[in-house]
Amino acid sequence: MSNRHLCRALALQSLYEWDFNNSSKDAVEILRRNIAEFAPDLDEKDFAENIVAGIIEHRETIDELITRFAPDWPLAKITTVDRNVLRIGTFELTYTHEIPSKVAINEAIELAKTFGGESSGKFVNGVLGAVFRDQVAQGVMKEADKPKESPSAEASTSAKATVDETEDKEASEEKKAMQEEASSEEKTLTE
Repeated sequence: MSNRHLCRALALQSLYEWDFNNSSKDAVEILRRNIAEFAPDLDEKDFAENIVAGIIEHRETIDELITRFAPDWPLAKITTVDRNVLRIGTFELTYTHEIPSKVAINEAIELAKTFGGESSGKFVNGVLGAVFRDQVAQGVMKEADKPKESPSAEASTSAKATVDETEDKEASEEKKAMQEEASSEEKTLTE
């Protein structure tokens, strides 16, 4: 299991406990306890803490998005696991710009399949897919979602542009020569 996937799993377990206890405990403290108990050598503890702290900070907005894109499921009716998987996925889609949207959605689906019910993966996929499509429709594009060009691709693009410019210039000169030739032939025929 990758470090970040483990971080998300620990964040989910901590958010589950926090949510189950009606938000009466500090979610970040729950996470720290879980890390100490289950993954004391975890390299990216900050990543997990950022997820949990970010969800707590933006919970109202995140929950509004979930409610908007799962209109047939009031938030209180969504299972505690699915609700918190959706919070993680929605947080990563809307507030973490270094994580590609596809990664955020896929990771949430994997958490739902592992910890949720039989149809949790499909449910999470549907809701997060709708959140993502809404972002795209609003013109929101994360830096991590933009296509990356490698230096060789840039050089290739530059070389192609140079070739295209040369071809355009040659075609333009050829067209001009043909027009001059046609004009010359016309002139000869009229004399």
